[in-house]
Amino acid sequence: MKKYYERYKHAIPLMIYAMIYCTWFAYLEKKVIHPETIIHVGLDDAIPFCEVFVIPYFLWFAYVSAIVLYCFFKNKQEYYKTCVFLFTGMTVFLIVSTLWPNGHHLRPDVMPRNNIFTVLIAHLYKTDTPTNLWPSIHVYNSIGAHLALVHNQSLAKNKKIHTGSFILCISIILSTVLIKQHSMFDVITACVMAAVMYAVVYQVDIVASCQTYHSNWKRQRVRQV
Repeated sequence: MKKYYERYKHAIPLMIYAMIYCTWFAYLEKKVIHPETIIHVGLDDAIPFCEVFVIPYFLWFAYVSAIVLYCFFKNKQEYYKTCVFLFTGMTVFLIVSTLWPNGHHLRPDVMPRNNIFTVLIAHLYKTDTPTNLWPSIHVYNSIGAHLALVHNQSLAKNKKIHTGSFILCISIILSTVLIKQHSMFDVITACVMAAVMYAVVYQVDIVASCQTYHSNWKRQRVRQV
């Protein structure tokens, strides 16, 4: 049991944060019913409704989860980077949604067509309110998942997986506006935030910096004792 704990104890921060995030998000979904801040930009009106993109929208859940789990089992260092990237953006989203409750009026009143895809979207609309949108976590986490995959050493030479991940990432980003779940403003701000976090996590490498600082601090404590 001790060996199992030592091997997988890095799952603890993920589990704790998942509980915090889900609880906070559920609270916001119940509290924010008629937000004062309505998000809309002119480009939103020019984007067509395309129901087939509900497929990549739903694939997001499997996509992000699969990459986090892959990093968890294959590369602990990349796993920590992925968690820092995702958790930071998700926390910013929760804070923004709490301080500036927001929503949009982009969803069609009546579905333009009747097919399996519009049925799925109608179900999505019933379970997910058009509130708490900015910045788009679908967009931000898709970028974070793709970055985690392409920076993973075990997949460094697998161009097919890189290409497939990139196509799925772009498809998910497009899906957020094509099924009218988000405004382009949500998408753009999520991309900007992802660019900032890319610099922090992968260029500055804040994870390695924190680990080095912690190691040096422990050595100093040992010497003092």
